[in-house]
Amino acid sequence: MDINHPYRRLAGLALAAVAVLGVTAGCSGDDAPAAGAAAAAAGGPEPKTIDGAKAAAQTVFDRFSGGDFAGAWELYTAAGKQAISKDDYVKLNQACSRKGLAIQLTSARMDGTDKAVVIAKQLVAAQSYTMAYEGDAWKLEPAPEGLKLYKMGAAKAIAAQKKAGTCANN
Repeated sequence: MDINHPYRRLAGLALAAVAVLGVTAGCSGDDAPAAGAAAAAAGGPEPKTIDGAKAAAQTVFDRFSGGDFAGAWELYTAAGKQAISKDDYVKLNQACSRKGLAIQLTSARMDGTDKAVVIAKQLVAAQSYTMAYEGDAWKLEPAPEGLKLYKMGAAKAIAAQKKAGTCANN
C-alpha cells in the first residue's frame, strides 16, 4: 500500500456509490432519528426530515462498513437496484470493499423536499451522497459514476476497479 491508498479507497467507494455513505441520534443532538427508526420499524413512513435522512444514511453506511452488502443494497433507490442485482452488488463489494472501517456522517442538508445531501467521512477523506425520499422511506441514490460501474455487472466492475487501483483487495 502506498500513502495515497485511503484516497484511492474512498474513490472506489464513490464509484461503487456506497456508502457510504451516517449519523446517529448522538450526532444530531436530539431523538428524531431514533423516533424515525421506530416509526419505520413499526411499518410507518420514515419522517421526511433531515433527521430522517441522516438516520437512513447512517443505517446504509453501517451495513456497508459492517459487510452487510445485501442489507445496504436493500436501502438503494429503485434506479440503484435496477442498475445492479443484489447478488452482483454483494460479489462486487466482497471482492473490492474493505469492511470494518466506520463511515461517519459529518453533515447534511436538505436539497428540496425529497432529497438530502449527506457528507460522510472514512479515514481522512470525505464524500457527498444523495438520499432520496422514495416510497415513504429515505434511500441512497447512487452517483452517476456508480450507476455506470454497476451496469457493467460484477465481473467487469471488479476488473475495472482492479485496473483503476480502487479495489481494496487488489
